Amino acid sequence: MYSPSPAERFFEDFHQRRPGTTSAAFAHLRSDRHESSYAALAATLLPSSSPLTVLDLACGNGYLLKLLDELCPGRLHLIGVDMSQTELDVARSKLPNDVRLLKERAQALSITTASVDVVVSHLALMLMDDIERVLGEIHRVLRKEGTVVAIVGRGFLLGPVGETYSQVFREVAAQDALAHLPMGDPRMRTETGWLELFNKDFEAVTFEDIDVSWQPDFAELWQSLSETYDIDRLTPAARVQLKERLSTSISTLEQPDGTYVTGWGLRMIQARAR
Repeated sequence: MYSPSPAERFFEDFHQRRPGTTSAAFAHLRSDRHESSYAALAATLLPSSSPLTVLDLACGNGYLLKLLDELCPGRLHLIGVDMSQTELDVARSKLPNDVRLLKERAQALSITTASVDVVVSHLALMLMDDIERVLGEIHRVLRKEGTVVAIVGRGFLLGPVGETYSQVFREVAAQDALAHLPMGDPRMRTETGWLELFNKDFEAVTFEDIDVSWQPDFAELWQSLSETYDIDRLTPAARVQLKERLSTSISTLEQPDGTYVTGWGLRMIQARAR
């Protein structure tokens, strides 16, 4: 019988309390080439004019599914999978009835073998337990030469703001006695590790680094950071302390208009099923 890991229990609780946090944080942030990291994923499907069955793995509140439906009306058969019922309920409220939504784990999909043309995933794959089993399930449901396209994390906050935040967070977390919570396989932090993981069942693996720009004022910065997994796990007192120390520590980085120059380091991975 399946028993969720501590990380999975945390993710399920977090997304029950905070549905839609990922799209709220990233849907409006541009890169040099794309309107958003979601748009970067969607762009990989646009060159084809053929009907496609597309699975969004860890679809959250359905933001990417809705974008795909709007960009390719009538051409895509869309399926969304997520382990959070709260996120799926939000997705159901905004998506057409013909979009199929499933409450499942990526490690054990009910989807028919060789029935999917493209698997997409936005900022979720690198957090999943037993990634080899996940990739095995992705390969199983894909048709031969089907593709998987995923946006994964490459870094946290960019530039001096990110460096300062990381230092302050480590100090506050240590004082708060924040327990270590493993999230994802360490191999998913490097291109070499991803190549090792994809090597069994996939070929033509490519990587594209995507930096999305962001110039928030401190209120916007803190609002977004406060909805990240690590800060959510701090005690209320530690969150207050982190906010105060971060504000002081990055004050010299504030621009004349009251904003800070930063962003997020992302990576897009594409691969073809053997």
